[in-house]
Amino acid sequence: MKKNTWKTVLTVVVLLALAAALVVAAVECANGASLANTAWSLLPPVIAIILALITKEAYSALFIGVLVGGLFTCGFAPVATLDTIVNDGLIAAISGNAGIFLFLVLLGVIVALVNAAGGSAAFGRWAETHIKTRVGAQLATFVLGVLIFIDDYFNCLTVGSVMRPVTDNHKISRPKLAYLIDATAAPVCMIAPISSWAAAVSTTAADLDTGMSGIELFVKAIPYNLYSILTFVFILALVAMKFDYGPMRQFEERAAKGDLAALASEDGEKANPNGRVIDLILPVLVLIITCTVGMIYVGGFFGVDAWGGTDCAGDFISAFGNTDAFIGLPWGGLIALVLTVIYLVARKVLSFKEAMKCVPKGFIAMVPPIIILTLAVSLKTMINSLGADVYVHDLMFAASKSLYSMLPAVIFVVACILAFASGTSWGTFGILIPIVTAVFPADSNLLIIGISACCAGAVCGDHCSPISDTTIMASAGAQCEHLNHVTTQLPYAVTVAIVSFVGFIVAGFVQNVFVTWAVGIVLLLGALFLIRAIERKKAA
Repeated sequence: MKKNTWKTVLTVVVLLALAAALVVAAVECANGASLANTAWSLLPPVIAIILALITKEAYSALFIGVLVGGLFTCGFAPVATLDTIVNDGLIAAISGNAGIFLFLVLLGVIVALVNAAGGSAAFGRWAETHIKTRVGAQLATFVLGVLIFIDDYFNCLTVGSVMRPVTDNHKISRPKLAYLIDATAAPVCMIAPISSWAAAVSTTAADLDTGMSGIELFVKAIPYNLYSILTFVFILALVAMKFDYGPMRQFEERAAKGDLAALASEDGEKANPNGRVIDLILPVLVLIITCTVGMIYVGGFFGVDAWGGTDCAGDFISAFGNTDAFIGLPWGGLIALVLTVIYLVARKVLSFKEAMKCVPKGFIAMVPPIIILTLAVSLKTMINSLGADVYVHDLMFAASKSLYSMLPAVIFVVACILAFASGTSWGTFGILIPIVTAVFPADSNLLIIGISACCAGAVCGDHCSPISDTTIMASAGAQCEHLNHVTTQLPYAVTVAIVSFVGFIVAGFVQNVFVTWAVGIVLLLGALFLIRAIERKKAA
């Protein structure tokens, strides 16, 4: 009872503080002051995140964040605010992300087809005889997530589709599956030289004075990307130690009793009992192949890229670096969908009419992530219009004058905060990488460590943020409530982030990757043993 009372009091205090901040901002605008390029530019996402965590409801929290961002941008003028929200926010978000929305729907339809054909159920039966433990199911999810390193959206949705039957059979909660998916999406892409994330980083750094190409800088920064590397260590250790903590523990305890915390829309699905494992594996393989081909086609591997250039003809890595996932993934997804329908109808596990009934089912399944993604992107637009990047830029240069060897750790924290508040890793790269290259000399080892800290912090903030597109995709892939995924993942991500922060302090002074790794891994394992001891004491 006392716990609920304190929660209520804390909620009221937080809401009053936010309301007071809005009043102060309104007064400043009324006095002719601009809120752009100041700390006020970070308040809209902070409001959205706090409301989401308090209310456990993402739609209204995100919309209120967008509304506050619009009010700040337009100086609290009502008509201009509405115009900004609709035109610059929602409409721009839908048009700018139409490609990924299309891919989401296509993948949703493919998943519905595979489920209706009995492929998922057959894979679940196969997994019962081949993957016999909860540890094995979690490790299989981890390995598959590591192998699909091309793109984080593709990773989240594909791994989720394939591994849901396996984790369900072993009574692993959907939030735990969402964490495993999310922790092997962006962190894997961030250390894979051939990925959409590598392309984003290398493109950002391409024209900067670093003394090397963008992709070379990215590759050299991989060993110091402590958050990604320690996340993998964390997952393996947590699985091997067979325990959970924080809100995840409650979900896992309920899952052991049969409540997996899955979305209600999945209940009552009927599957063909004649389905086989190949009915799941083949569509997924076709999807991987067609999406990969689509990505390099858009990038110009086969001659001309989507923008008319021919520089990447015949060069796989260059074509991948030049691609646009928002074009390439729908390109591959559409082909995979057509081939999947032909295959399942030809195999007579579905009639053509039954296959077409899966189209609206697949669309409906992806409506929640599409809505959340639309609102999240609209919120990012508001943040950009308020000049959050300028404010962070000024902070970083002020810090660089007095905290030189500590700067990698500072960069990591700033990148975490910026990515958490804005929900975008790529936007964080675009803001911080030019600053890092300006602060450190091209021949300094701290340049590499600084770039690594920027990338690691961006992934960490993205990993924690409820408005991050990758976090939203992980929820969609696991088919669990988005806020359940956010609240259960946060303690795990924060644990790794704290150890990573200490690691970057060590890296800044020692500048030796092996010493940094050793310190980070020892600290992380020590933290896990301590947390497990505390959890056991609570349970006793």
